[in-house]
Amino acid sequence: MIIIDAKDAIVGRFATVAAKKALLGEHVAIINCKDAVVTGKKKAIIAHWNEKMDRGAPRQGPFFPRLSDRFVRKMIRGMLPYKQPRGRDAYKRIMCYSGDPKIEGTAFPIESANVEKIPGMQYMRIGDLVKYLGGKHEE
Repeated sequence: MIIIDAKDAIVGRFATVAAKKALLGEHVAIINCKDAVVTGKKKAIIAHWNEKMDRGAPRQGPFFPRLSDRFVRKMIRGMLPYKQPRGRDAYKRIMCYSGDPKIEGTAFPIESANVEKIPGMQYMRIGDLVKYLGGKHEE
């Protein structure tokens, strides 16, 4: 089992690693999802997700999760061939956690996904984004 620490990591960069590992048959656990970041200006990020959430009808969907761990897991699902059997199986091998659960093994951060390596980057944390979109405050 691979444990990825998502604290201060760009979601798209560590999500591609997690998706590739899951497609290869490994179990992937992602911890600290609420501290992961989405890059861009705050207003642009919020406008993008508000537009996505306003599509469709309230009872017919599309439905978006409002908890940070499920939000990140759905973002990873977009990187998998979810409508094929191998994509569905890979999606079942990915687990996301909002905080730091007691999982055996050591969590390693993905160095290429760290937001501090890119100077002057504007970003927003997943926990804050989900809270703004109507989710409950997670601690």
